[in-house]
Amino acid sequence: MASSTFTNAYLVDFESVLNIPDNEGMQNMFKALESSGLRGFLGCKSVLYEPELEHFFDTALIHGGDITGVILGKYFSISPSRFAGVFELTTEGLSDFSDVPRNLVSDARKIFSMSGVPVVPHGKKKLLKYEYRLLNDILAKSITVKAGSFDAVTTERFQMMTAIHFWLKVNWSKILFGVLEEMVDRTVKKSKGYGAQISVLLNNVPVLTMGEATPFPSSKILSPNTVLTYITTNQTADTRGQSDEGGRTPVAIVKRASKSKKKSESTIDALVEIILEVVGSKKRPETEGSAPVVPKKRSR
Repeated sequence: MASSTFTNAYLVDFESVLNIPDNEGMQNMFKALESSGLRGFLGCKSVLYEPELEHFFDTALIHGGDITGVILGKYFSISPSRFAGVFELTTEGLSDFSDVPRNLVSDARKIFSMSGVPVVPHGKKKLLKYEYRLLNDILAKSITVKAGSFDAVTTERFQMMTAIHFWLKVNWSKILFGVLEEMVDRTVKKSKGYGAQISVLLNNVPVLTMGEATPFPSSKILSPNTVLTYITTNQTADTRGQSDEGGRTPVAIVKRASKSKKKSESTIDALVEIILEVVGSKKRPETEGSAPVVPKKRSR
């Protein structure tokens, strides 16, 4: 379960990404992410305890504001304060991103834009600079734990990005613990996530004995190399998109159109032949000097 459910998320190697060479935009984005108070959460130990994660989600319940459950016959309890302490999360500040000042959102619309033309807060990710596309993906996959396509930016995520960019104080403890509560609440159809973080939490419970850890996929740990790969992939997609929008018609479409045209022409020709044949059989033109055809009498 863990390998398919949790490894879609990103972890961040802050030590390395804060010094990405020749990319001031990425450096500043990661500095803002760190200053926001997410370093301990996104930069946690990159391991997964897969059997324990399965037991966690099979048994976890919300009880008295804490998350409790059983793993291999041992009870555990995770309180909001313990959760905040393990990841050194901020406990004061914004807990509703709709409270982000509108003037900052307005400024972010231009700052985040690839072209300089203000973007809408709920639009296509491809209109953003690469560092903000990546920030959107980090928030979608590792913070709010969204499933499905990541091509679009939601209004809430844009507000979240704005708060991080302008170094606003955010109550990440309340926000992230709330997301975890939704994951274990069986009445809420929330995607499961926080695999590495839950593994760290469970490993810090004294009564639990953890089994063998599985390394987190290196391709999902953001470092200078993986960030460069992310940029290159997006640049390639942008170039391909511009070529398609520039009037180049894909060969496959030309072939399909050609076949369709030929088929239509063949169908029309066949219909014309049938019509001419039917008309000709009903009324044949008489040639000059020819004798009229007299019908024969039937013999009785």
